[in-house]
Amino acid sequence: MARDRELEDIVRADLGLRAGLSEKPMFGGLAFLLDGHLLCGARREGMLARLGKGNDAWALAVDGIAPMIMGERVMEGWVRASPEACADEALRRRLIAEAIAFVDALPPK
Repeated sequence: MARDRELEDIVRADLGLRAGLSEKPMFGGLAFLLDGHLLCGARREGMLARLGKGNDAWALAVDGIAPMIMGERVMEGWVRASPEACADEALRRRLIAEAIAFVDALPPK
């Protein structure tokens, strides 16, 4: 796995203590789930954030953020922030906050 334990710790700290939060190795890194829904992930290549379809345009306009691609498929509503973008604390925290807002609105699993 291409884990980045430092980024995992940073994302974990940004998420804080929240009921329903769990972690699971996925996507070659560590995924964070909220009430069973994928929320975000950390790996050597940066951070993944689930913003939801139609909610990612603002993020995709930022340098260092690209759509998440699995194989040849673009995963709509998911973005990948480069390590440089993740280093921007305000940007990283906004991505996480927007991901939480989206996942909080999903029906329970």
